[in-house]
Amino acid sequence: MTALRERPTGGSLIDQFELGLDAPICLTWELTYACNLECAHCLSSSGRRDPRELSTRQCEAVIDELQRMQVFYVNIGGGEPTIRPDFWHLLEYAVNHQVGVKFSTNGVRITPERARFLASTDYVDVQISLDGATAEVNDHVRGPGSYDTALTALGNLQAAGFEDAKISVVCTRENIGQLDEFKALADRFGATLRLTRLRPSGRGADVWDELHPLPEQQKVLYDWLMAHGENVLTGDSFFHLAAFGEPLPGLNLCGAGRVVCLIDPIGDVYACPFAIHENFLAGNLLTDGGFQRVWQSSELFTELRSPQTGGACAKCSFYDSCRGGCMAAKFFTGLPLDGPDPECVRGLGETALAEKRTVPSPSQDHSKTAPTRNQPVMLTLLSRPPVSACAESPLADYTPEVQDQKGCCP
Repeated sequence: MTALRERPTGGSLIDQFELGLDAPICLTWELTYACNLECAHCLSSSGRRDPRELSTRQCEAVIDELQRMQVFYVNIGGGEPTIRPDFWHLLEYAVNHQVGVKFSTNGVRITPERARFLASTDYVDVQISLDGATAEVNDHVRGPGSYDTALTALGNLQAAGFEDAKISVVCTRENIGQLDEFKALADRFGATLRLTRLRPSGRGADVWDELHPLPEQQKVLYDWLMAHGENVLTGDSFFHLAAFGEPLPGLNLCGAGRVVCLIDPIGDVYACPFAIHENFLAGNLLTDGGFQRVWQSSELFTELRSPQTGGACAKCSFYDSCRGGCMAAKFFTGLPLDGPDPECVRGLGETALAEKRTVPSPSQDHSKTAPTRNQPVMLTLLSRPPVSACAESPLADYTPEVQDQKGCCP
């Protein structure tokens, strides 16, 4: 494996971040692909668990390593992470080992009792997913009843005294007009609004044409964020909008393999939480010497940390603002990684999309093969069969210590 390049002295913070850090600032860990919902735009195509999921002991070992690397917090996601029977144990284990936890959930397991536990726990942040300020808009993509579930969870957290929960919204064509309503909901529950970008990955690739915001909506979003940005989180999702003028608050940088990465349920490490594809697979923490070695020495991460030319975008006067946009958005729409973002606000993405291109096939899919009562309306648009044949039930044959390293299914 290739070692990290020697870091030069001086330079801006962004210059330093582009070279990569000894440990990620933002580490996402998908604990399971099991999920009680079937969101039409799920970037990890979740639904069914993978029986090769890391066991409880293996997860504890990962947390131990993160503690040694001084990773201060980890973003836990899925799937629906609280479905794992050992989720609450792993949360406590992480906090007790000085690794803070921010976990994303649809709220299905945030009962009054669990809310009281969370309110009494240090170094834990809770992010409730909600993609519509009304049930009609939310349930269209997340499934019937999911709006009520999310609001019940937010109410339970508020009643328990949990401070500053997050409402996490994927911005779509259907909810851009509800930004003020989302902010009002956050204020109502004493929460902070977090807006993120729809990426055409996972099942999101199937509905991206129907859901991604229109060009005029991108400007509406930009103007709204400029007016409310100090009180709204974005996780640097919208740095491609910087070409409208003044950059939004944040790094405005693609951090893939530099300051962010993802660990999936079986220990595979990807450069970006939005690029779960074999092209962005850096290694596996079980077979490649642990997470630290993958992060610091993998060939993929070393390549991503090398100087980038900017490609065709480098000629654009706005390149220093938007940095060419999102790597995952380009890849999953079949655009070159050194070309324009498909939602380039200067219109260059539309031109690129009109040209002949090859959209990559998914390298994995954990979607349920049979419809359930939670299936959202938009899933009727999907016809792609799953790549693997894992158990239909999210928890079929699952015990935290059982694993099968030979294949996806028992």
